[in-house]
Amino acid sequence: MLLADVVAASTAVAGTRSRTAKAGLIAELLRRAGAEEVEPVTAWLAGEARQGRLGVGWRTLSRMVRDHAPAPSVTVAAVDRTLTELADTSGAGSAARRDALLTSLLSAATEDEQWFLVRLLTGELRQGALEGVVLDAVATAAGVPTAAVRRAFMLSGRLPETAGLALAGGAEALAAVRLEVGRPVRPMLASPGSSLDAALAALGTDVTVEFKLDGARIQVHRDGDEVRVWTRTLREVTDGVPELVERVRALPCDSAVLDGETLALDDDGRPRAFQDTMSRFGSQLPDGGAPDEGVLLSPFFFDLLHLDGRDLLDEPLHVRLDVLAQLLADDEHAALRMPGVRGPSPEQAAGVLDGALDAGHEGVVVKALDAAYAAGRRGKAWQKVKPLHTLDLVVIGAEWGYGRRSGKLSNIHLGARDPDGGEPVMVGKTFKGMTDQLLDWQTRTFPEHARDQADWGVYLRPELVVEIALDGAQRSTRYPGGVALRFARVLRYRPDKTPAEADTIEAVRALLAGA
Repeated sequence: MLLADVVAASTAVAGTRSRTAKAGLIAELLRRAGAEEVEPVTAWLAGEARQGRLGVGWRTLSRMVRDHAPAPSVTVAAVDRTLTELADTSGAGSAARRDALLTSLLSAATEDEQWFLVRLLTGELRQGALEGVVLDAVATAAGVPTAAVRRAFMLSGRLPETAGLALAGGAEALAAVRLEVGRPVRPMLASPGSSLDAALAALGTDVTVEFKLDGARIQVHRDGDEVRVWTRTLREVTDGVPELVERVRALPCDSAVLDGETLALDDDGRPRAFQDTMSRFGSQLPDGGAPDEGVLLSPFFFDLLHLDGRDLLDEPLHVRLDVLAQLLADDEHAALRMPGVRGPSPEQAAGVLDGALDAGHEGVVVKALDAAYAAGRRGKAWQKVKPLHTLDLVVIGAEWGYGRRSGKLSNIHLGARDPDGGEPVMVGKTFKGMTDQLLDWQTRTFPEHARDQADWGVYLRPELVVEIALDGAQRSTRYPGGVALRFARVLRYRPDKTPAEADTIEAVRALLAGA
C-alpha cells in the first residue's frame, strides 16, 4: 500500500462530519492493507506514529520540506521502517543520522505526503478520527462486534495491535486478549454530574458514594514482590514513587491490580497543593519546580481488577468492592481504602459530600454497584459531583497583556474537544485567576507550543490542558460552537491529562440554562 492511499483516506475523513462515514472510509482502507500495514495505518489514522513520540519538532521538519517527488512512490512499509529506525537512533552522531533519515523520507514524498508526515510527527494530524471512530472502523473492517474490539483495546491498551489482531484473527483472537498483571488497563472514567441529587436520581439507591480527591489517578500492579505503578495515561512512574510500591508490596496477596488515586497530605491529613502531588511524577507545573522527594504520597484505592489469579473486571462493582474490603481488612491497610458509603440514604450521601469538602477534597463520585469495569469511556455508571463548575479545556492561543501584564502572554483562548476528532472548538477566553508566577510560566512555555505567531500573541498547538472554573455557559454567535463560557477563571494546568481527555463541546453546551 502506498502512503498516498493513506493520505487520500485521511483527507476524505477530514472532509466529512459524519461519524459513520468516517468509520466507513477507514474500514475500507484497513481492508486493503496488508497484514504488516494494518498497525501503522491504524496508528496514523488515529493521529499518531506507531512508535510514539519521536522528538521531532515542527521547525526541524519544516526546514526539510523543500523539493518533493512528482508522483507517489513511498510505501506504508517504508515509512514505518524509517520511523522505527528513527526511534531506535540514539547516542553519538544520532542527530546527524536522524536528520539524514528524515531528509531521505521527506524528499521521496509528494507535497501532500510531506505535509501529512510533518503533521503526523508533530502531533498536528487531526483528521477527525479519534479512538472511538477508529475502533468502530476496525470492527467494521474485521466483521466483528464493536464490543469485542473495545474490550481487547481496554485490556491491551494499544490500538494498532488491537486492529492487527482483529483483521488477522477476528473475534477469536480478540477474545483471547486477557488482563495481564504487569500490563496496564485503560482506566474507567467518570462523567460530570450536575448535582448529587441528579446523580442519585439517575443511578438509584444501589450505589456507592466515595470521596473525589484532588490527586492523581494511579493503577498499581503487583506480581510477587514486583510492584509497578502507572498514571491515568498509562505512563509508568514506578521508580519515582517508592512509598507507593512499599505500601502495595506489604498487602496480604501474591498478585493484584488496584485502581485508585494518590496525593500529598499535610501533617493534619489535608491535601497539599495539587502541584506538590504532580511534581512527584516529573510534571512541569507553573507553580512547581523540581520534584520534592520530601513530599510523600498517600494512596487511596477504590477498585480491584485482579486478585491472586482471579480477574474481576467483569464482576459488578459490589463484588469488586467486597474483595477489595477483604484485602484491606486489617488495621494496617484499612487507611488505603477510599472513604465512602455504600447504599446510602440521601442524607448519608449528602454527609459524604460534606465530609469530602470539609476535608479539603473536590467532591464525590457516585457509582452504580451493578456496573462492570468499562475502561476508557465516560459512561453514566460513574458520575463525579463537584460544587464548583469546572471544565478541562485545551489552550489554543494566548494574547500579549497590557498594563501591569505588558510583555506577558496573558489572555488565553480556550477550546473544547471536538468529539469527532477535529480541531478544538473555541468557547472563550480568560485572563482571570493567573498569578505572576503563572504568567511567567505561560510566557516562557507557550512559545514551545506555538504553531504560528501574530502581533497580538501566539496560536498554540492543542497540547496543553487547563482546568477552568466557570459560572456556567451562555449562547453566543461569537464562537463557532454557538456557546461561550461565563466568568471563566484558571484553576490550574493539568499535565496529567492529554487533549484527548479534555471536555467536549457537548459538555459545554450541557451547561446552558434549560439544556
